[in-house]
Amino acid sequence: MPDLDTLLTLPGALAAFEISDRGELASHKIAPDSDVDESFLDMLGHVCVANTSIATMQARGWEKLTGMEGFYPISGFTMIGLDWSVVICCNTGVVMDNDNADYQAAYDALQS
Repeated sequence: MPDLDTLLTLPGALAAFEISDRGELASHKIAPDSDVDESFLDMLGHVCVANTSIATMQARGWEKLTGMEGFYPISGFTMIGLDWSVVICCNTGVVMDNDNADYQAAYDALQS
């Protein structure tokens, strides 16, 4: 599992966080110049768990329907917003400013 302080060094990083399997915020770090707060991250954790559940359902259904494999299990995803995005793998994520985000660096760091 990557260190939250390391995730905050990624280009465009506004916050890094860890959540439980139910979406509760377990720990977090917020960049000093960020508008992100703990309440935002708490809600985002639940959104990430919900989206992971939906993606898992879709991946399993697609594999059953088509006979193709490799879509399940879901290990992570990127959710892109107008100003910021979140990249999450397993239960660790990073919120990034879209203007400066390096999505590949985020995936690489989260997979380490």
